[in-house]
Amino acid sequence: MLQKINILTLLIISLSLSACDFFKFKSDTEEDTGDQIVALVGNQKLKRSELRFLTFQGNNEQDSASIAKQYIQSWVKKQLMIKEAGKSMAFDEAELNRKLLDYRYALMVYEFEKSFVESNSVGEIKAEEINAYYDAHKENFNLKEIIVRTNYFKLEKSSSQNRNLERLLNSKGENTSDLRQIALNHASNYYIEDSTWVRFDEIIVGTPLSENNNKVQLLRNNKLIKVEDDTYTYYFKILEYKLQDQIPPVEFVRDEISAILRNKKRLELVEKLQKDIYNRAEENNEFKIYE
Repeated sequence: MLQKINILTLLIISLSLSACDFFKFKSDTEEDTGDQIVALVGNQKLKRSELRFLTFQGNNEQDSASIAKQYIQSWVKKQLMIKEAGKSMAFDEAELNRKLLDYRYALMVYEFEKSFVESNSVGEIKAEEINAYYDAHKENFNLKEIIVRTNYFKLEKSSSQNRNLERLLNSKGENTSDLRQIALNHASNYYIEDSTWVRFDEIIVGTPLSENNNKVQLLRNNKLIKVEDDTYTYYFKILEYKLQDQIPPVEFVRDEISAILRNKKRLELVEKLQKDIYNRAEENNEFKIYE
């Protein structure tokens, strides 16, 4: 339910503002005296007090005036549209009122459910939960781009460490500390995260490799990719890769799955809230359903 209402939130707010202006809901105790009118469209008035909800905190006087001016312009445009619609079409005011109340109550329920979820933490999503969800739904996570595990180095072509670096990258032994030493002391840029999956297009941006139009073939044929420009030599030690439309490893979609499970727990909280309220009302005979 949260998902459905969340989609309508912007529409609700817009309709609520417009409809409230159209039907002019107003309490008997509201006073007109001393409240400056800042805009007028036909019989509809926008008063200074109605701008109080605008957030000016942290803005200077010029910014605050600009925000107020934008809101007033928006209000005038909406009133003109409402006025034009009223002249061009016949509206059932009772039906419009019903829809407005439906939207208003939907927003009230949404805010109530949101407050309840925020005050009842869903807790940390455990690794076992993520892995179980991944195993059951991995086919839904087909890649839209190439991802890789790689070590990347950018060295000046004149660097004395180019040959040593290439030797280390081609070797099969454990040499992480040696690579890190070269990276820290000689590389203009580097990336040593051999357990982390990254988007290939992100790691090669700003290098001659970004202009290569056959990256799939390049990855299939090379464990070490070496490219140059006028100043630098770029090294990409490809440890593993996944192509488009393949299933990504769980590490790459861990955050996405965590968000899915967190939202699922939020929905379960809302469903429990609705059920508890219903059961309590039923026990207290607060409603009756006629056959």
